[in-house]
Parts: sequence; structure tokens; C-alpha cells
Amino acid sequence: MTAPTARSRRLYLTALIVASAMFMEQVDGTVLATALPTMARSFNTEPLHMNVALTSYLLSLAVFIPVSGTAADRFGARTVFRAAIALFTIGSILCAQSPTLSFLIASRVLQGIGGAMMVPVGRLVLIRSASKAELITAMTWLMIPATIGPVLGPPIGGFIVDTLNWRWIFYINVPIGVIGLILVTLFIDDVREKEPGRFDFQGFVLSGIALASLMFGLELASRGVGSVVETGALLAIGVASGGLYWWHSRGHPHPILDFSLMRVPTFGISVLAGALSRIAVGAMPFLLPMMLQIGFGMSATASGMITFASAAGSLLVRLAARQILKRIGFRNTLVWVGFIATLLLGSSAAFRPSWPLAAIYAVLVIGGFFQSLQFMAYNTIAYADIQRSKMSAATSFYTTFQQLCISLGIATAAAALAGSMFVARHTAPALSDFTAAFLLVAAIALFAPLISWRLDADAGAELSGQLVKLKTAALRADPAPLPPPVRERVGMRGEPPPRAESDHSLVSSPSPSRREGEVV
Repeated sequence: MTAPTARSRRLYLTALIVASAMFMEQVDGTVLATALPTMARSFNTEPLHMNVALTSYLLSLAVFIPVSGTAADRFGARTVFRAAIALFTIGSILCAQSPTLSFLIASRVLQGIGGAMMVPVGRLVLIRSASKAELITAMTWLMIPATIGPVLGPPIGGFIVDTLNWRWIFYINVPIGVIGLILVTLFIDDVREKEPGRFDFQGFVLSGIALASLMFGLELASRGVGSVVETGALLAIGVASGGLYWWHSRGHPHPILDFSLMRVPTFGISVLAGALSRIAVGAMPFLLPMMLQIGFGMSATASGMITFASAAGSLLVRLAARQILKRIGFRNTLVWVGFIATLLLGSSAAFRPSWPLAAIYAVLVIGGFFQSLQFMAYNTIAYADIQRSKMSAATSFYTTFQQLCISLGIATAAAALAGSMFVARHTAPALSDFTAAFLLVAAIALFAPLISWRLDADAGAELSGQLVKLKTAALRADPAPLPPPVRERVGMRGEPPPRAESDHSLVSSPSPSRREGEVV
């Protein structure tokens, strides 16, 4: 067995371990919604009061996701990842055993702490395990649980509630968690930074208040729970605390959320453009099932089968992602694939009961493929020029804003739907209201390809394999006319090409074709 083959198998195993942990977290985040009415009867309370079981988990995520990178640097990625899986599993057992609603809420908070650490640290483990040439393959593995988990959650929850007991929603996490703990112990390397820096406690408090207030406010807005004053107050506190944190982070050597990372063009563009795309895609699980059930009169099961089509399309990305990126590069992928994905998402506004089901399936499957390819490119290019010392901070920052944008997407869709109903004076959502909501979120996503156009044409060339094409073209031609950034990147400066870093690290300095400190 050759070393590369053994290394590739090790990478696939690491990706499978991380993906399984993420799948467990993704399914758990959505499976509970289906069981809330049954759980409410078990606790002798109103179903509306059970929303706190969802929001407590989201608040816990918001507060502790930013801590994950610092914890991994200080205590080791394997140690923190293993502890996160253990906390999530223990929290699941406690949730299943909950005798009261208060006990369930406390258990969900513990689960949320585990989930907050599990996702970003799992991504960090995978990034540090992959070379640049392997990163695209690694990221496609992570796209599978992220896409399928939220889709499978509701039908799994419904099946468990109907055939077993709601407590089994949490018990199914136990064997996955135990197996995950064993595999992480055996196969994950414990990488940590030698000088992690002092913990930013003030930043932790400010970011926690900001993120918790924003996510809780967006959650209230999307569900129509609470008064306008309460929702507005939470959002105002979130914005104010976020401003205070930003001011604080400028003077701290190791802020818990490092905004200076936005000066790295590939990272900053991925965050900004990805945020706009995620707002739109985050609205889909909210709008599409509701339109199919209310507007089309479908059953929950029938609408769930149609919604699953977009997840099926995403599975095809693993087969084609590397070839597409190698042929057209990251910028073209994010611009043109992103544009096509947005048009397909917007075409959902035209769905009507008279459409053949085959046509609806086709739009969703193709749309799921392009959306997954787009997000895989975002998730990969974000780390192209991040230095090793900043890798943990980058994963925490990126995951935090991913989570925030998903919540913002649901709130935006709910606001658009309510706004259309108000203008049309509808007492219940009509198909025209869903059309307006889909068009609004698609219009937001259209700005993402425009931002992505600011990427360098050869951004991420080493990740996609285009660097080989550049070097081959340069060797066949007179190197003198080549622009200095390209000559430098392909090692043509009159001396042998610079020796690359270890294949075991994704880390590199910012691309020489980008100015240090350039603001995105």
C-alpha cells in the first residue's frame, strides 16, 4: 500500500467521522419540531410553550460557537471534539429522561453546548487533516449531512412519535455518539496551537449577548411569537452589543470573533456573499413545505417527499465538484453557478398545483445540485489563504455567521410572507403571497454573484487544480510577459520553485496576488 493511498483512506475515515457527528447534530436540530405537540401533552402544557425547547438549544449554540476555536487551540482539537460529542450524547440521554419541561430545557442547553463545539471543531479537524488538493473532496463529504439532515429530521421525528415514543428522538443519538467517541479516540490527531493566547472573556460576554439576542429575536419574528416591542428590543440589544464587541475586538490581540479575518479577500468574500446566499436557501425549508401544504393542499408526507428532491440533487455534487472547479475555477463557479442556483430558487415562485410533479422535481433536483456546488465552493475558498495560527479563529467565525444567516433566512421569509398578506389583505397565506416571498429572497441572493466577481480570477487555483494548468502554460511560453503574481505563484522567478508546506496542512500565506490588509 502506498503512502498516498493510506493517507487518502485516513482522510475519508476522518471525513466520515466528522460528517456522522454533524449529521447527528443536524437531524436533532429539526427532528424535535415534529414531536412538540406530543411532548406538550406529556408535560401537560400548551404546545406553544414547547418552543422554548427549540430556542434554548439555538441560544446555547449562539453563545458557545465562538468559543470553539479558542478551546481547540488551547486543549487540542481531538480533546474538544471528543468532549463535544460526549456532551451532546449526555444531553440527549437527559432530554430523553426529562420528567418536566424545565429539566428538558436545561438538558437542551447542555446539548447545545456540545453541538456548538461539535460542528466548527469537526470542520477544523477535517481541514487540518486535508492537503489543499484534498480539501474539495473533504468539503463535499461535509455537504451531505448539512443538506440531508434538516430534510430527514421531520419525517424521522414523525415516524418515531407515531410508532415508538418521543423520548426515542433523543435515544437514537446515543449509539451514534458512543461509536463517534471510540472512532475519534482511535483515528483523530490531537492538534493544538503552542501559544493560544489569553482567553477573551469580555469578548465572550459581549458576543454571547449579541448573538443570543439576535438569534432569539429572529426566532420570535419568524414564528410570530411575542410582541413587536419584545422582538424589537431583543434585536436592538443584539445590534448594540455587536457594535460594542466590534469596538472591543479592535484592541484585543486574540478576539473571540476575529473581524480582521475579513481583510483576507477569499475569506471575506466567502463570508459576505455566502451570507446572502444562505439567507435565501435558509428560507426554503420554511417556505416550500408550507406552500405545498397550504397552497397546494398536500399532506405533510407528500410535501416532505417533494422537499427531499433538493437534497437528492446535492448528493450528485460529490461526483462532479472537483472536475467543475478544475475546469472553470472558484470565481466562475461562485458567479455563474451562484447565478443559476438563484434563478432556480426564484423559479419556485412560479410553482402551481397545475404543474406536473415531474417538473417540480426537476427544478428542485437541479437547483439542489447547483446550490450545493455553490456552498461547497464557499466553504472551501474561505480557507484558501488563512494562516495556520488563524485557522481555529476562522472556523469559529465562519460557523457563527452561517448559523446567524440561517435564522435570518427564516425570519426574512416569514416577514416577506406576512408583508404580502398585509398588502393583499389576506387572512391566510395564498399562493401569490408565497410567490412574493420566494421572489424577495431570490432578489437578496442575486447580490452574492456580484460580490463573488471581486475574487481574483485565479483565486484558490491550488485547491481546484488550476495551478497545474497555469504552470504548464507558463512553462510552454516565454515567462517574461507573464504578470509577476502569476510568475511568483507558479515558481518562475529565475530559481527553483519554492518548497511547498507539508501536505498534511491546508495552511498558506495569503496569495501574493492580493495586497496584505486589503479590505473586502
